Amino acid sequence: MSQQFLIPTYARQPVAFVRGEGVWLYDENDHKYMDAISGIGVCNLGHCHPAVTRTLAEQAGQLMHTSNLYRIPAQESLAQRLCELSGMENVFFSNSGAEANEAAIKIARLYGSRKQIARPTVIVMEGSFHGRTMATLSATANAKVQEGFAPLLDGFIRVPFNDLAAVEALAENNDIVAVLVEPVQGEGGIHIPADDYLTNLRVLCDRNDWLLMLDEIQSGNGRTGNYFACLGAGVTPDVLTTAKGLGNGFPIGACLVAGKADGVFGPGNHGSTYGGNPLGCATSLTVVNTLTDDIIDGVADKGAWLKDAFIQSFSDLPMVTEIRQRGLMLGIQLDRPCGELVNRARDAGLLINVTAGSVVRLLPPLVISQAEMQHLVDTLSTLIHRFADEQEVA
Repeated sequence: MSQQFLIPTYARQPVAFVRGEGVWLYDENDHKYMDAISGIGVCNLGHCHPAVTRTLAEQAGQLMHTSNLYRIPAQESLAQRLCELSGMENVFFSNSGAEANEAAIKIARLYGSRKQIARPTVIVMEGSFHGRTMATLSATANAKVQEGFAPLLDGFIRVPFNDLAAVEALAENNDIVAVLVEPVQGEGGIHIPADDYLTNLRVLCDRNDWLLMLDEIQSGNGRTGNYFACLGAGVTPDVLTTAKGLGNGFPIGACLVAGKADGVFGPGNHGSTYGGNPLGCATSLTVVNTLTDDIIDGVADKGAWLKDAFIQSFSDLPMVTEIRQRGLMLGIQLDRPCGELVNRARDAGLLINVTAGSVVRLLPPLVISQAEMQHLVDTLSTLIHRFADEQEVA
């Protein structure tokens, strides 16, 4: 099949997958690949999980869409479940993470407007990634993806990630209404803040009457070992966004609110035709219930095992400068660009991602077994050692 009818926004790899099972994908020639990136952090339950597949098929045979002009029982049930898990109070459903973050930014602006602030401003972080719509692109700290789209939206002030003093220094700026931050920076290279970072941000936001808004698009849905990463820090934000693993492949996002953000949106302030439709919500509710049944409980131990195994494997390799890990989010930092490892890994039957130019990012499905983790370590370690040997010769 030709790609000539597709707008070339993606640098696609030369492989097409036709089926999946657990952590494995199979191409048109039935070659087998371990998906160690989970469709970019989406398939936390792996591919074609039977409970998810069954719910999706059954709901599709009953009712797919009605619009938000009417009550949607599955939407109400999913909202209740997410609030119970997170300590949040209400939910707006969207179709993607970018849309969830758009909703968060609109909440911040409306919150500021109602405080008579003419130019509501949100503090965002260096190294962040919040999406590719105009507002989320403006909040994102990535010059490459922003290039050519000026003028970007104003209303954002950027500070270094994990630098509490830089946030505190802005306390006299009366235009600031919120702080938007990822508990773990995924696209930025799996950067993990100090243990008390979110706690202290919560204190600063309370002191200054700002909203604390957490982007858990990638770190949520069990990825870090808690259903949401902020739960591990004991922090309840005013706004929490999630997507990716929420639908395990079905496109759905959510913007959760509590505290000062609860009640900001009212009828007519925001909307989505497809957001939270019966098919998406029924499927996602099964995803959430399956994750919380017993799968999330093992994520922290699996991630710690992988980190230790990689540390041991790369102990004699100066090119690997750091291994960062929170749950099953892992970043292997090299001291040089290593994008070519993506193709080499694929040729070896392993799907990985390189982000920030020099970080091998791993987001394996949460259902990965011990034997599969050993396969991941053995395969990737061989590839990186071989890459290092070639670099030394060159």
